[in-house]
Amino acid sequence: MHLPQSSQKKQKKQKKRREGLERVKDEYFLLRSYNSFLKNKEHQKMRPEKNRELEKRENQISAIILDAAIAIHSVLGPGLIESAYEACLCYELNSRGLKFQNQVPLPIKYGNVTLSTGYRMDFVVEDLVIVELKAVEKLIPLYDAQLLSHLKLSGKKLGLLINFHVLRLQDGFKRIANGL
Repeated sequence: MHLPQSSQKKQKKQKKRREGLERVKDEYFLLRSYNSFLKNKEHQKMRPEKNRELEKRENQISAIILDAAIAIHSVLGPGLIESAYEACLCYELNSRGLKFQNQVPLPIKYGNVTLSTGYRMDFVVEDLVIVELKAVEKLIPLYDAQLLSHLKLSGKKLGLLINFHVLRLQDGFKRIANGL
């Protein structure tokens, strides 16, 4: 049976709305799972006392960053270029009261020489967490290695790799630690 065009449009709108709600539910589930991980007391007991507060702060910041990324992705979805997501993340981080720098130069210290090589970190948030954004079809191990190198060169402990070119942000998010 062939439906009138207006009914077909309504069905398409309802389908898009259901898909959008499913995506938001998935992203909400990811955030809740991540927050419960952060609250896990056994995980915190494994660290020396003086590092717990710093680690707790890094975890809180990373949860806020993830929440901001989810908000951006739920509105814009995949398909834009990286710089568009970067501009939106600047807005979101600022509105959430976090201090950050974007496109931060990363020199290499080799022996007694500091080399300005042109490496840049997408974001350094609260001088604790490095965030690297991607808008690619698939995250490859090279991106993990790059973020880990940025962590080592900068002396930071926690990095987030966020790929916006996915249907569900939970499929495009990685947390990488350097000595945590």
